[in-house]
Amino acid sequence: MANSAEQRPHVSTDNNANQTHYYVTLVVAIAFGLAGTFFRFIQDSFLFTSISNILLIIGSFIAFRTVFRIMK
Repeated sequence: MANSAEQRPHVSTDNNANQTHYYVTLVVAIAFGLAGTFFRFIQDSFLFTSISNILLIIGSFIAFRTVFRIMK
């Protein structure tokens, strides 16, 4: 039985999403977010609330920036 289908060239699917530094950056962003969440529950004071909000904002910024760089 003869196969009449032609051989197609190999398609390379090399993209930027598999690079290691993206995963490391996302882990750092998640660590900032978790630290901000834990600081929120330490004590009910202005200082700890401010620190937790700053850590959450930094973690969110890093995470969104990394995700949008992956999608680019």
